[in-house]
Amino acid sequence: MCGITGLYAFNELGKFHMIKLAAATEALESRGPDFGQHDLLDHVGLGHRRLSIIDTSREGSQPMKDASGRYTIVFNGEIYNYRELRQKLEGANINFVSQSDTEVLLYWLIHRGIDGLTEVNGFFAFAFFDAEANRIWLARDRFGIKPLLYYHDEDKFFFASEMKSLLTFGVEKQLDYSSLHHYLQLNYIPAPYTIFQKVRKLLPGQYLEVAKGNEERVKVGTYYELTADTPAQSVGSLSYQDQQQQLRKLLDQSVQRRLVADVPLGSFLSGGIDSSVITGLARQHVDSFSTFSIGYRDEPFFDETKYAKLVAQKFDTNHTVFSLTNDDLYRHLHNVLDYLSEPFADSSALPVYILSKETKQRVTVALSGDGADEIFSGYNKHLAAYRAMHPEWVEQLVAQGSPLWKRIPKSRNGWLSNKARQFERFAKGMKLSPKERYWRWATFLTSEKASRLLSSKSLQQLSLEESESRQSQWLKPISNTAENINQVLLADTQLVLPNDMLTKVDLMSMANGLEVRVPFLDHEVVEFAFQLPESSKINRRMKKRIVQDTFRDMLPPKLYQRPKHGFEVPLLPWFRTELKSIITHDLLDDQFIEEQGIFSGEEIKSLKRQLFSSNPGDVHATIWALVVFQWWWKQHGS
Repeated sequence: MCGITGLYAFNELGKFHMIKLAAATEALESRGPDFGQHDLLDHVGLGHRRLSIIDTSREGSQPMKDASGRYTIVFNGEIYNYRELRQKLEGANINFVSQSDTEVLLYWLIHRGIDGLTEVNGFFAFAFFDAEANRIWLARDRFGIKPLLYYHDEDKFFFASEMKSLLTFGVEKQLDYSSLHHYLQLNYIPAPYTIFQKVRKLLPGQYLEVAKGNEERVKVGTYYELTADTPAQSVGSLSYQDQQQQLRKLLDQSVQRRLVADVPLGSFLSGGIDSSVITGLARQHVDSFSTFSIGYRDEPFFDETKYAKLVAQKFDTNHTVFSLTNDDLYRHLHNVLDYLSEPFADSSALPVYILSKETKQRVTVALSGDGADEIFSGYNKHLAAYRAMHPEWVEQLVAQGSPLWKRIPKSRNGWLSNKARQFERFAKGMKLSPKERYWRWATFLTSEKASRLLSSKSLQQLSLEESESRQSQWLKPISNTAENINQVLLADTQLVLPNDMLTKVDLMSMANGLEVRVPFLDHEVVEFAFQLPESSKINRRMKKRIVQDTFRDMLPPKLYQRPKHGFEVPLLPWFRTELKSIITHDLLDDQFIEEQGIFSGEEIKSLKRQLFSSNPGDVHATIWALVVFQWWWKQHGS
């Protein structure tokens, strides 16, 4: 795993930006701390920072050329079936000079073209330059595990793994107010959009072609698209027991593929079902294995390390627990904020950053259970969606209790207050259409509340028609007569998974030079999951049913007796103590808000009054989104 960047100059004016390639490459150093290099190829420049995983020798370094010198590649990711692809290429008399998967991908693209990506199993973002055809291909993996951003105008085309590299090139920094509007609702900015009007993210499963001779110089295409159609007959006709056997086989194969590395490898172990399954399967194929957990001494409600220890004992792993206090979390806060080159306000990025930082001291690659919840229905919102689709008297009772839920103080930090929060959201969602319900449960703020946070000047720049158009695209998987949970899961897989969950893990792991691999997102596993009938995934009593049942014989029984909850970073106490001064006298200072002109001064004052009141509610999530944005604005936006 690495960082890539580069440019394609359409004319002589565009070529002047070649002088910035070295700096743009170095901006990605944390993604690839082992080696950095860039090449200038007339009107094309390619830069690469390397995190050595497979073939750590110099022969595996990039940018990498083929034997003829015609083709060059920069590549971020891993190709898990590169040995099988290599055998096919060797059968066509291709001679390799390294043992790297990069060289295999290089020759695979030479001989199979973009269509060959359908046979590639891995996660990746790459740029492939054909000097004779005067063309660059760029592509992103099927589910968006690896990022790829780009910018173009009449003179040049830039691309990079992260925004900070594009900013080094000097892209135009015109704020995209529709992106800001959605950021305030979601706490992240979904692809293909970014915080800047002219910078885009390549969507998962897409490729992009850049060529001088084309009338349309930058063309985007799709090589892979996941669907949530009626369950395939080959899977739907299987008994539930046979489905379990197939899942076990596919996931075990996926884990085996992800154990290939020439550096130390381990696994994150949260104590939940997903990471425990990955750990158990991995342990069957290696003599020794390291696992890593993060615990919270000051937040016992969220500390799950006792379950992680049970799993570690069961599979005899070399287990390490990083036990943190809230002071430890706060100590890393500025590092996380400083790393973000685009606003991203999922506060759980902080523990992921610390876990990655500590894990990197012991291994270079970590497996993770990410992705299982989105494809197998593991979140509370999935159970809520299922019950809203199939309501009984309990759901009707909760919906009718809406006036009561409004009166009870709500918070994620306690059982009763969290239930009141969930019941109120459910009651509101029951009154909405499937599309509206999904969006309400995916967001922290409604569109109307997000609009109120913006100044009159910003509202003049905001096109609500554009915002609604984007939203309708993200909600496309869900029909207004949704009767199947797979539609909700497909929307999650296209919206939440790549733009929130995978972005978080990529940024925080790459900030520390750690590669994270996600076996649940092997495309064979994902496609199988979306061919399963709804009843195999969820019912009124159980989320992620087939995953839980398939591996029940392998895992400690106590894992099935524990509640599932995430981790809530203690934002509210920080806002009232350590961060109070920076909020009131800096980032959300009345005078600064007025001079900046982006946000409504009156609405920000109202939020601050609520924050420091005796009944703050869920205001801390919005305050956090504003803090992250303002921190970013002072570094990159202004």
